[in-house]
Amino acid sequence: MRPTPTSAAPRLLLAALLGAAAAPLWAQPAAVRTPIYTCIDAQGRLLSSDRPIPECRDRVQRELGPGGTVRRVIEPPPTPQERARLEAAQRAQAEAAARAADEQRREQLLLMRYPNEAAHQRAREAALAQLQASVEAGQQRLQHLDEEARRLQEEMEFYRKDPARAPAALKRRLADNAEQRQQQMQYLADLERERTRIDARFDAELATLRRLWAAAPERGREPAPR
Repeated sequence: MRPTPTSAAPRLLLAALLGAAAAPLWAQPAAVRTPIYTCIDAQGRLLSSDRPIPECRDRVQRELGPGGTVRRVIEPPPTPQERARLEAAQRAQAEAAARAADEQRREQLLLMRYPNEAAHQRAREAALAQLQASVEAGQQRLQHLDEEARRLQEEMEFYRKDPARAPAALKRRLADNAEQRQQQMQYLADLERERTRIDARFDAELATLRRLWAAAPERGREPAPR
């Protein structure tokens, strides 16, 4: 059946209404029970048909029942731009859900690892103690290099009036010592930055854990050691 313009639509609707009033639905002719599709085309005309209307594939169509009531509204397929926006929104939603799930898993692991504040404090102290051992070893190494530098400088005293006469091996040892001392000082500075990072990590964990412990009062009861 070809789509019919505005003038035909009222007659179809009227016929459907009269048919519905004259007999029960099971007794109505098949032609009357056939759904009617209507839409407004690009020229502003009201079209109707007994099947979805090709001229309105890019706009809303309505499926009418025998009584003229709207059975359903058929939305047009999304445009490429709308589809791209929808896909982007779905990706963002999926990423947000994945992040939330990861955060929940991380919090559960944190609770399993640190059932109370005392356990968390012990872990902080152990991490800092391990770092301090590295700091002390690095300081001892630097002290050894400083002593070596003093000995090398004492040897250079023999050539104070004419440093160019100093043996190449002595100059090379002085240069190597200076480079190693510089590297060792950089290493100690890196360890101090690591100490700050460790404290910041444990502080952030503790803030999260206190929130989680508050939600589970049986946890976190053991006080942190003084």
